[in-house]
Amino acid sequence: MKKPKETDLYLPVKTFLQGQGYEVKGEVGAVDVMGLRGGDDPVIVELKTGFSLSLFHQGVERQAVSDDVYICVPRGKGRAFQAALKRNLALCRRLRLGLLTVRLRDGLVEAHCDPVPYRPTKSKARRGRLLREFQRRVGDPNSGGQTRVGLVTAYRQDAILCASYLADNGPCKGAVVAGATGVAVATRIMAADHYGWFERVSTGVYQVTPKGRDDVKLYDNPKN
Repeated sequence: MKKPKETDLYLPVKTFLQGQGYEVKGEVGAVDVMGLRGGDDPVIVELKTGFSLSLFHQGVERQAVSDDVYICVPRGKGRAFQAALKRNLALCRRLRLGLLTVRLRDGLVEAHCDPVPYRPTKSKARRGRLLREFQRRVGDPNSGGQTRVGLVTAYRQDAILCASYLADNGPCKGAVVAGATGVAVATRIMAADHYGWFERVSTGVYQVTPKGRDDVKLYDNPKN
């Protein structure tokens, strides 16, 4: 299948807008597609063969001419395109841009969003999780921008405290570790053993594994 061109999108978009009563012309000044209907604001559509930063730049620039600005790309197939569509649809809404796709095999044009004012919905649950993690974390052990691998979370800090205590004191009951470290959920952390640092030696009693001894040496005292 040959690679699509921007011109392949023009006729389907023109037909789509004409069906809504617009007079449509291409390449008017710097605009790819422009439609006029009565005394309405002109509809402007910028065409590209795929999502790109330059496409969004063009769309934002056209907002100096009209509030009714759309970007348009060919409709792809598969999960990769659906994921890209979802991400870029969210960006369009925030930038007050409309989004069109064209199915090239039959010229079907789909409007995924219109250029209307956008007010993002705040997630109280996500905000709460962030605030709890911030408040529980001791110090500032991570550099902003680093990869997720090896990040020190509040949970990891608690696990380090438990492993360090066991390394210094030998096998202990969970309640003893909790009391000595201040980690109220010490027994739960050691039982879950997400990092391979703990092993149960008897009911309610845990010891640190060789891996745990080695790993905790990589971290500074989590209370620093």
